[in-house]
Amino acid sequence: MAIEKQHVEPLDEIVFKSRNKEYGSYMLRKKYRRYVTISLLIGLLILSCVVGYPLIDAYRTKSKLIREREKVVGVTMDNLKQEEAPPPPPPPPPPEALVEKVKFTAPVVVEDTTIETGLATQDDLSAKVNTDVPTEEVEVEIKEEAPKVIETPVQAEIFTVVEEQPGYPGGEEARISFLQSNIKYPQEAKELGIQGKVFVTFVVEVDGSISDVRVLRGIGGGCDDEAIRVVKSMPKWIPGKQRGVPVRVQFNLPIKFTLQ
Repeated sequence: MAIEKQHVEPLDEIVFKSRNKEYGSYMLRKKYRRYVTISLLIGLLILSCVVGYPLIDAYRTKSKLIREREKVVGVTMDNLKQEEAPPPPPPPPPPEALVEKVKFTAPVVVEDTTIETGLATQDDLSAKVNTDVPTEEVEVEIKEEAPKVIETPVQAEIFTVVEEQPGYPGGEEARISFLQSNIKYPQEAKELGIQGKVFVTFVVEVDGSISDVRVLRGIGGGCDDEAIRVVKSMPKWIPGKQRGVPVRVQFNLPIKFTLQ
């Protein structure tokens, strides 16, 4: 015997079976699911816009910063406190000339003579020859020339602290402007994201020129060589003075490499 499926009317039909279906409540209940579905879709769309817009904006901002930071290099300088360095040792004195003294004794020549006893005649006295030769000591002084010493010019003392410190022509702002205009951030340092300070030391000569440029502490990535290159290309400085006289001064300069 086959089981007949009973038709079950919807809840809305049961509720409004004997009522006026043209009434507003019936239409609202009948279209409720449709309205809920549309509202849910609209809510999901608004939520997606609210969440997705900040993510898209952040991605665009990050891309823009990556493109711009390769063009902008910030360089800041801080003066290091000058440290006193011990003075160089004085040059050794030249060797003294050696003087040798040789005592020379002249040879003594003695001729044997025979003296007979008895009285000597006048002829014997006249024939007698005095052969005694006095002994004379002669002192001869021999001087040996010392080897010639080729003296190398001794450089002036390098000061670390003086009454008037050397300065860049135009002041610190001009020095900062020069470094910012001439330093090129190394490509290797960009790719590796290397940042930090390179400590450079050099000597300001009495005429203001720069010499003996060295790196005290570097960060690698080509930044050390770039710092040396720019310092060597700087114009002549105003030399430092001690008691009003220009002197050689050791100067330390930190250069900060920053990716922006």
